[in-house]
Amino acid sequence: MLSILIAVVVFALIFDYINGFHDAANAIATLVSTGVLPLRTAVLIAALFNFIGALTGTAVAKTIASGFTDPGQVTQTMVLAVLIGASIWNLVTWWYGIPSSSSHALIGALAGAVVLHAGWSAFKWGNLVHKVIYPLVLSPLMGFVVAFVLMVVILWLIRRMRHSVVTGNARRLQLVSACAMAFSHGSNDAQKVMGVITLSLVSYVTSGAQPLLPAILAPAKHGSSFDVPRWVMLACALAIAFGTAAGGKRIIKTMGSKIIKISPIQGFAAETAGTATILTASALGIPVSTTHCINACIMGVGASQRLSAVRWGVAHRILVAWVVTLPASAVFAAAAFWVLSHVGLNL
Repeated sequence: MLSILIAVVVFALIFDYINGFHDAANAIATLVSTGVLPLRTAVLIAALFNFIGALTGTAVAKTIASGFTDPGQVTQTMVLAVLIGASIWNLVTWWYGIPSSSSHALIGALAGAVVLHAGWSAFKWGNLVHKVIYPLVLSPLMGFVVAFVLMVVILWLIRRMRHSVVTGNARRLQLVSACAMAFSHGSNDAQKVMGVITLSLVSYVTSGAQPLLPAILAPAKHGSSFDVPRWVMLACALAIAFGTAAGGKRIIKTMGSKIIKISPIQGFAAETAGTATILTASALGIPVSTTHCINACIMGVGASQRLSAVRWGVAHRILVAWVVTLPASAVFAAAAFWVLSHVGLNL
């Protein structure tokens, strides 16, 4: 039914909005904690660059749309359950100020709903391992190492400079790196919701019982994959931008000051390393967690100073959230699908 498709699109954009304010800290936590910009100005800048980044490609969206399950197995109810499950987990972790991964919440929710709807074999577990589990481990590790090495190099280069000169230049550089980080966040995270909406559109269009959408709204097929419609790209870019503008003060506080007490030069190094990691993943179509990457980068710059500079107790809480996100969101989505199916909404 067209009404269910509309509901799915609306819920997807709500999830994208939640993703924006949940992950606003990814780009601006260090910018705010070091006093380079006030919170309101920082989130508006982050929102702008999130919007721009979201319009730069669709490789990650295509992975989400067809990389984890056959679109022919998908129903509108299943997609709706995915969005509900992932949104619940995002709101729970936001409430407790835990910077979990919206990306992994979405993919975990997809696994839970697919398995309950079509069985264990309907989900592409091999792709989960190669496109999610491996990057789950490798992308934060890469971010940590790059940030650590970059910070060591920077410290060596500035060893003879006056502290006032270093701080002034670092504050300007950090503004640039924060914009780049926001751009990279939009280029990866907004695409995941584009992929979910495209998956729903493909399910609707390929269903023989449903009338076709107008060509301008339907995804065009090229080979075995579908293109993301322009209107989907624009809608998701706007949703994540408005969400970012709403800010996520709880998680900003955790990332900006609870992991380590960060300086402008450390903020620049962390954001630069995070941007490099995330843009590489976006180019390869890998839906990595921007939250994991920037957290690991912050830990990397802190560890370059001394291991005790990192508050490992807070880091442990974050690590637990990383591990729990996939199964927890899968359970929430499966429960949502069960409820929707038993109230007669199984389309």
